[in-house]
Amino acid sequence: MSYPKRTFALASAAALAGSAVLLAAPAAHADVVDVNYRCQTPIGVKSALSPIDIRGVKSGSGYRITMSWQKGVSSSPVELGKGAMSPSATIGLGGADSGTLAVSGPANAAAIPANTPIKISDLSGTYTPKKSGKVTFTAGTLTIRALGTTTTCTPTNSPKASLTLDVTAPGGASSGGSSSSASGGSSSGGRQLPQTGPEDSAVALGTLGGTVLLAGAAAALWLTRRNQTAHR
Repeated sequence: MSYPKRTFALASAAALAGSAVLLAAPAAHADVVDVNYRCQTPIGVKSALSPIDIRGVKSGSGYRITMSWQKGVSSSPVELGKGAMSPSATIGLGGADSGTLAVSGPANAAAIPANTPIKISDLSGTYTPKKSGKVTFTAGTLTIRALGTTTTCTPTNSPKASLTLDVTAPGGASSGGSSSSASGGSSSGGRQLPQTGPEDSAVALGTLGGTVLLAGAAAALWLTRRNQTAHR
């Protein structure tokens, strides 16, 4: 094979390798879903509706799942001072997995006035899949603990999944009926919505593909210069 043809073949192979890496990136789908809550409070039953957003980002061998409320839920007949309210929740798992994921977050960073909808901070937890496949994440029960009392808010409208992730289990096991390992954890204050894990992975994979392409181009340039030197 002549040097020009060999150079073109190397560059083409590098470009195809980069494209293949991008095509291998897993898919994710996220929606903001309206959830109707029935809240059992110390002073009776209250109703609330809040759009719920659930996002996931790859973290080690698992995924960091973050649940966000776009509107406040329930309320208190008295002011809740800074740090007086502690939220937690569950997220239902479906698809390739089953069970629930526990998520939690920091206490309120500022005082909440009486009879005002309680803004829930972002809640997060770590999800470690046992099987690979598409897993759905659906808003579950919200629990608010404040001033020695507990308020439990349960979805009443059978909300659809807020997030679908194409997950990969450690070791690459295929999808099946085994439930996952899940744990809650405190998130930073404010509404921070990280990119979904697969999208984040796609960026990293795309960067790898670009690196492969540059490496191929560098090799092609070296061969071309070597050919020119040999013919001088």
